[in-house]
Amino acid sequence: MAKLSNEELKNILEDRIKKLENSTLKEDKFINEESVKILARHLSLGNEIPVLAQRFFQIAPKTKLVWLHLCECTGCSESLLRSELPSFDELIFDFFSLEYHETLMAANGTKAEELLEHVLEEDFILAVEGGVAAIDTFFLTIGAQGESGYEILEKLAAKAKAIFAVGTCSSYGGIQAAYPNPSKTCGISEVLSQKVVNIPGCPPSDVNIITTLSFFALFGVLPELDEQNRPVWAYGKCLHDMCERKAKFESGIFAEHFDDEATKNGACLFKIGCKGPYTYNNCPKVKFNAKTSWPVAAGHG
Repeated sequence: MAKLSNEELKNILEDRIKKLENSTLKEDKFINEESVKILARHLSLGNEIPVLAQRFFQIAPKTKLVWLHLCECTGCSESLLRSELPSFDELIFDFFSLEYHETLMAANGTKAEELLEHVLEEDFILAVEGGVAAIDTFFLTIGAQGESGYEILEKLAAKAKAIFAVGTCSSYGGIQAAYPNPSKTCGISEVLSQKVVNIPGCPPSDVNIITTLSFFALFGVLPELDEQNRPVWAYGKCLHDMCERKAKFESGIFAEHFDDEATKNGACLFKIGCKGPYTYNNCPKVKFNAKTSWPVAAGHG
């Protein structure tokens, strides 16, 4: 998706609001102003759009979200649950209608399968957590009917308005795809013909997950993507350039061993495995667990 200017996004939003104001679908919800401002700040949307965004979320029906688990550890869901602003309860009560999430929903067994079949008849966006065992599909079967993860993914993807690969596993295959990869696991974009937005990370931050999903809910279009189909707003800058240890890199001060004195004193971690100079992600800026920390700062950061 090409980058849209803030003026173009503003026009899209004004048009969507106008249509809703004259629609029987119009709702009346309370939306936390600060949560909308934070989303807008992450997306660099300027000063005018947050007011429009709040109005849109107030009157728009919640975007239906299907969250599918494949070959994964549920770490991406854990990241989502730790969202601070907007909080997870805000997300599911005010912004999105979480129609299906195997870890969180009350339904189980055949009732869960019936729920998924019902969702297929409506408009929804699809978030996929985990890689897909694309060839030897018996490595992952789901539900009473014994459908493979690949079959369920294909069925949902065909109906979804937008598809998001949440985490490194669904984006690229993840640890399940490591050699010798007996399950033939891969990223979901390798088996789908539809456009997939990758939100990699193990896990990605709650900010990157929520803000990317919210962009589509708000504007009805995908954000600007890079050559790996990642949102540029989150993955457009080199992690190394935002790292608090970069000055030590430029001064030639490196840690030589894990937990040595240099590590404790803030030396650069490049020689002991850090891939910061080659990594594009905003985690030094947004961090994890309500901005508590991020990997480079963990331990002796």
